[in-house]
Amino acid sequence: MAGRPHTRERILDAAEALFFRNGIAVTGVDQVAASAGVAIVTLYKHFGAKDNLLREVLARRLEAWTRHWDAAVDRAGSPEDRLLAVFEAVETFRAASGPTQWCCFLATASERSAPADGRDDPVFDLIRQDTRLVTERLARLAEDARCGDPDGVASVLLLLYNGVLASLLRGSPSDPVGRARTAARSVISSS
Repeated sequence: MAGRPHTRERILDAAEALFFRNGIAVTGVDQVAASAGVAIVTLYKHFGAKDNLLREVLARRLEAWTRHWDAAVDRAGSPEDRLLAVFEAVETFRAASGPTQWCCFLATASERSAPADGRDDPVFDLIRQDTRLVTERLARLAEDARCGDPDGVASVLLLLYNGVLASLLRGSPSDPVGRARTAARSVISSS
């Protein structure tokens, strides 16, 4: 059974690279299987369907992102620095991620709209979970930093965070992480 996790990881790695370099909709499971060096039957045996594969890729990315953010918060020396740690986490996560369109959640949300009829969508549920994680954690960290309006500060930091992700995706040469961190310090000090 030692080969199963290895095969599963190869499939997840291939899916992540292809989905977020080329796009989810245009990447077929046959391409993922070929890139992973497995038969399509093996891919379906592990994941059953493309949506299940995408969900597993996103779940794995959410775990990795959370580990980076946790580590950045743990390294921070003050409550304000813990609040700003989201920007360090973006840098470390980006450095550790492969050559993909690395914000998988924004990429997925751009290709897949939220279910309008209220039905359950396990893939979109992970997008919501990521959004909730970022939003709630920023608000809690803003409270810990004794910001006058923690929810307001968290909302502005979320906008800065999303702006960083979009700027990096566009290939901005102007250090969007550093600029966002500076803007966030101003927001925190004025709250």
